[in-house]
Amino acid sequence: MGALDAVAGRVVGGATVAFRPSGSSMVPLIRSRQQVVVAPVDPAKLEVGDIVLARVAGTVYLHLVSSVDPARKRVQISNNRGRVNGWTGHDRVFGICVAVDGVPRSGVEGKTLAADSNDSS
Repeated sequence: MGALDAVAGRVVGGATVAFRPSGSSMVPLIRSRQQVVVAPVDPAKLEVGDIVLARVAGTVYLHLVSSVDPARKRVQISNNRGRVNGWTGHDRVFGICVAVDGVPRSGVEGKTLAADSNDSS
């Protein structure tokens, strides 16, 4: 189980979680080790360009929503370098990135679910 799996578990439990993911697939939106805050999300409200914590084909990613398919209740997940991870169902979208290094992300208003706590790692 990877670090993002543990974060996903806390978000599924209702927590808003701050953590520092590593990797370069989301540059310049998120740079390696920048603090991100992820809150529980209503997947039905997601739009292209939202950054979400989601499981695709067994792996948890903090990546972009690149396409939405409301009729089939699924979203396509991609990194910020053009690599498509694949489609995943709403039940496997755990949270939405609401801030990066303390800067709120625009467009997340009304998409989060009520969070029980603010946790950081």
